[in-house]
Amino acid sequence: MRRDAVPQLPDLPNIDGELFHAPQASDFAAVGRATHAPRFLLLYGSLRERSYSRLLTMEAARLLQAMGGETRIFDPHGLPLPDGAPDTHPKVQELRELAQWSEGMVWCSPERHGAMTGIMKAQIDWIPLSSGAIRPTQGKTLAVMEVSGGSQSFNAVNQMRILGRWMRMLTIPNQSSVAKAFEQFDEAGRMHPSAYYDRVVDVMEELMKFTLLTRDVSPTLANRYSERRESAEMLSRRVNQGAI
Repeated sequence: MRRDAVPQLPDLPNIDGELFHAPQASDFAAVGRATHAPRFLLLYGSLRERSYSRLLTMEAARLLQAMGGETRIFDPHGLPLPDGAPDTHPKVQELRELAQWSEGMVWCSPERHGAMTGIMKAQIDWIPLSSGAIRPTQGKTLAVMEVSGGSQSFNAVNQMRILGRWMRMLTIPNQSSVAKAFEQFDEAGRMHPSAYYDRVVDVMEELMKFTLLTRDVSPTLANRYSERRESAEMLSRRVNQGAI
């Protein structure tokens, strides 16, 4: 039992006092600080040869590296559709290993028909909510960005925010939406100076801050009463079965 657990809570009859505790600042006081570079996985949502979501993702990776981060960009070429291949497929395994390796992510999609692309969604769908006792995305930070061929829109980033919440990620408040993306990059694929570029810098700076702030305490932040109850019930069943 935790030192602050309360075995009996007469005003809360549905609560298991053995598993209930009130969060305290001291829960975070003794947490050690990692010294390695923050690790980021970046996903983009287009297979075009001149993919503006890929070019924007590369700009984001350069910024994160300049801030001291370590980055990996996943190439979605060859990734099968969800359920179209076993999860032992090499590209699926590569994506899942990168998701597990990362401490934060950047998702960048074009907006197509008012939504993120199927390529973007397929990558997210291949990352499981849980893998055994491991939750590959829970407690990790996330930044969302999109590129548009026309006027500025936020449909894709809004959708990705919903997915980030579903994947139990800490999605940062800031975001980037680049309108008329074909005007924002030079022939070499580098982004022109602009207010859009400045916003990308803002987003990556905020992502780095949130990652440094939360990566060491994410197990505590994601420690939930319902999951403690579930774990306790599973342990009880396993012990009782062994006694039969």
